[in-house]
Amino acid sequence: MTSKLRVQLPGLDLKNPIMPASGCFGFGKEYAQYYDLNCLGAVMIKAATLDPRMGNPMPRVAETPSGMLNAIGLQNPGLAKITSDILPTLASSHPDLPIIANVAGSTLDEYVAVCQSISQAPNVQAIELNISCPNVKQGGIAFGTDPDVAYELTKAVKAVSSVPIYVKLSPNVTDIVSIALACGKAGADGLTMINTLLGMRIDLKTRMPILANQTGGLSGPAIKPIAIRMIRQVSQVCDLPIIGMGGVGTVDDVLEMFMAGASAVAIGTANFTDPWICQKLIEQLPNRMQELGISSLDELIAETKARRNQ
Repeated sequence: MTSKLRVQLPGLDLKNPIMPASGCFGFGKEYAQYYDLNCLGAVMIKAATLDPRMGNPMPRVAETPSGMLNAIGLQNPGLAKITSDILPTLASSHPDLPIIANVAGSTLDEYVAVCQSISQAPNVQAIELNISCPNVKQGGIAFGTDPDVAYELTKAVKAVSSVPIYVKLSPNVTDIVSIALACGKAGADGLTMINTLLGMRIDLKTRMPILANQTGGLSGPAIKPIAIRMIRQVSQVCDLPIIGMGGVGTVDDVLEMFMAGASAVAIGTANFTDPWICQKLIEQLPNRMQELGISSLDELIAETKARRNQ
């Protein structure tokens, strides 16, 4: 079973392609009480910023049909705490579990400082660069909405990081392909996609937005068709490996991501409705692959690439 599910990405030798998405799994400790995290391909830990962040005011989560909205605001204890306490604890309790560190910031210098430091942690094997954050020097524009800004940020963090950089693409753009190509040109080792879509809900009694932040990121099954479309678009023109995410909740969703062009899959919102979902998908994947005549994920990746070139 191991060889059927094993995938190799830059910096990551994964025994299976399933990992929890950043922001939906904390730093792993919360879910370790439910199952052995060593069964996972990797863990994308919660975002790290240079200084601690309290996050946005509450309420900051709202249910939606087939999904949820969140405006957590990158709440985290800050780089120093993560590197001195959280990551060493993870390394001690799960020494063979690959960690992908999600990095966020408000300025290029902040991104560079965090990437340079966190990439030195022994159990961090890759960095997921969250480029949906506002660039203060660009008047609040998100790093991930302008190809030139995304290029400069990716190039800067690549110069200081000792592990591969996977850029997390925002779907809140007109042309996600141009952003992906800019990141690739700057030296990115891979992509993760997609991040949440901007949404809002309004309380009928108060006539006001439910979230204190007014808008939040939409995730869950509702966004899967958009994720599939964008992964397909990017994979058609970009050779960088993609870790797909966005509404994955079943083993068929996992395989659909692969057929769109992904080489691994991250599970987000589904962790909230079923804490065992990642473990279940890993267990179910071999049988479903056998039913569909897929001998290995490597074969499926190669088949998808070949079809792209036809």
